[in-house]
Amino acid sequence: MKTLSLLAAIPLLSAVGVCSGQSGSLVGPEPELPKPKQGLLPDMVIAKPAPWGDKAPTVPEGYTITAIATDLKIPRQTLVLPNGDILVAEGRGGNAAKLKPKDVIAGIIKARGTSPVKGGNRLTLLRDAEGDGTYEASTFAENLNAPYGLALVGNDLYVANQDALVRFDYQPGQTKASGPPETVTLLPSEINHHWTKALTASADGQYLYVGIGSNSNITERGMTAEADRARVWRVNARTGEYKTYATGLRNPTALTIQPDTGQLWAVVNERDELGSDLVPDYLTAVQEGAFYGWPYSYWGQNVDERVRPQDPEKVKAAIKPDYSLGAHVAALGVDFSTQALGDRFAQGVFIGEHGSWNRSEPVGYKVIFVPFSAGRPSGPPVDFVAGFRDSDGTTRGRPVGVTVDPRGALIVADDLSNTIWRITPTRPAGPQTQTDGPASVQTPAPTSMPPT
Repeated sequence: MKTLSLLAAIPLLSAVGVCSGQSGSLVGPEPELPKPKQGLLPDMVIAKPAPWGDKAPTVPEGYTITAIATDLKIPRQTLVLPNGDILVAEGRGGNAAKLKPKDVIAGIIKARGTSPVKGGNRLTLLRDAEGDGTYEASTFAENLNAPYGLALVGNDLYVANQDALVRFDYQPGQTKASGPPETVTLLPSEINHHWTKALTASADGQYLYVGIGSNSNITERGMTAEADRARVWRVNARTGEYKTYATGLRNPTALTIQPDTGQLWAVVNERDELGSDLVPDYLTAVQEGAFYGWPYSYWGQNVDERVRPQDPEKVKAAIKPDYSLGAHVAALGVDFSTQALGDRFAQGVFIGEHGSWNRSEPVGYKVIFVPFSAGRPSGPPVDFVAGFRDSDGTTRGRPVGVTVDPRGALIVADDLSNTIWRITPTRPAGPQTQTDGPASVQTPAPTSMPPT
């Protein structure tokens, strides 16, 4: 009876609220955190899916946005290959059982704001054969298991499925995998409350970094279920051997390498059910050996009193992230920009914000740009791709992965309308002779086995 009475509240909960921005005090390197608020259920305001029709997302003046692929099967992350082809990972994972009636309710409500399409469990290749901006789609590989993260190192194409890191042989210009993938290493997949496995390659191609989310909000399944969770692994690309690189990251959903410095950065989705304005999702440089608080504390050493038993020593060791994105924006994509995208957006990162479901006033549902100076975030975020959600809740898209094409474009995966968007400057900034980032990592033949 309790479950039925709670289910009766769904229409009311899903109808409340309008689209709104988040207070500027919650965004940036020093957010002003409010006091925690707890209740029977979190505030829930979800997307009302609708087709794009003749509409499209909005971009800044001087930029153009084009849908280069539609009717996909839950596109998540993309990878621009050295020849300009684009790989798209499509899938939907996770098999975690619901723990409480409120979890059942939340699942029903959240499902209303997502695509009903079944995940493709495949890689789709997009090619602009004529160079006129028109892309043709073909299946590069199929029968994968909820693929998400992608990286190319030389002729090795790496894919992070929800249960394993795998490798395909890739030859320039190839349109279809030559065979099934080789398993590099298994990844934690039991329960898979947070199933996405983010992926990027080190600047020299020796290592792969894999983001692995927690198996709960705040350890409701016990710490045993969190073994090898809420962390980033560093995997030896040749041998598959791995080590824990950083911990206490509740759900590191996207990883990228900073040009010039080689520094690893991540966007992380933080915990729920402490109110609409807690806890902020964040962008941070990931330091080797660092602990970022989950589950014992958040934003440094703010103790989460719900977690039992507590661990004061771990809390004392927790470090603050670099940049708050605001609570519940659900950042799922990150990539560094290049000069080819124009002076205004040359120095910084693009972040795909999938959008909230558990705030009274929804946030996210856009792609933002965070400017950098001297290698660090240096100012307030700027909306770069918006218009995914109207003020009445009508939602036509939800951005996930963002990938910078150094030739002068931003590629955005939209897993609600199942579309890939391409944003370009109206006036190109100039030719680029080299592709930056993991998609172009070229590694010389090593003379000895690199350390793990």
